[in-house]
Amino acid sequence: MPRLSVVVPVYNEADNVVPLMREIVAALRDADLAPFEILFVDDGSTDATALRLIAATREVPEVRVIRHRVNAGQSAAVHTGVRVARGDIVVTLDGDGQNDPADIPRLVAHLNTSAAAPAPGLVAGVRVQRQDSAFKRLSSRVANRVRRWLLGDAARDSGCGIKAFRRDRFLSLPAFDHMHRFLPALFRRAGLHVVEVPVHHRPRRAGTSKYGLWNRLWVGIVDLIGVAWLMRRPVDVDFREVDPAAGDHTEMKT
Repeated sequence: MPRLSVVVPVYNEADNVVPLMREIVAALRDADLAPFEILFVDDGSTDATALRLIAATREVPEVRVIRHRVNAGQSAAVHTGVRVARGDIVVTLDGDGQNDPADIPRLVAHLNTSAAAPAPGLVAGVRVQRQDSAFKRLSSRVANRVRRWLLGDAARDSGCGIKAFRRDRFLSLPAFDHMHRFLPALFRRAGLHVVEVPVHHRPRRAGTSKYGLWNRLWVGIVDLIGVAWLMRRPVDVDFREVDPAAGDHTEMKT
């Protein structure tokens, strides 16, 4: 059984998946993180992505390929990958190759650290020296500020795809479309500590971005309102079990 599962959602990334797979394998083996598995979740691609991934399984037996019959979105692909993952620790990263797999060992180390108090529930990457257009960097900066103001999650780069967490913690979160953009807020809502780690960011090597201004702006506004509503309705509270045998007669208040 793997102790680490790397989940990579992909959609029409035929020219990126094999080079990315090789980089992930090299990073994990160099850091002695075996046994591991790499789950590519093909979100209904219409190009050769699935064929190249299937061929890659012959080269690297740790690779598993999960396919959606229809394009369901990045959050659905991430959730599918975590559900079928077998490792206790899960790392996610984008399938376009802009996240650097060499950062994975550092995120896992932060998640496993015993010195942190409280122990982190989520280790989130923060992209430094982003290799995107000036417009995309500006829109992301504005979106992050608005999100921090409304949600109070203090996350500097919620949209960064490379993150590390424990599988059971993720699956306890409310699942909804576009949830991957709000993971720091959702983990904090569950009472879990979030650690941010600077990570590398690289130019896209091939293919085209699946996100533009309109399919991020309008959907993002609706999502933000919904998550703001959710953040104000937490269900987890501190509790303790009363032990009658120990003479625990503390008055319970309602």
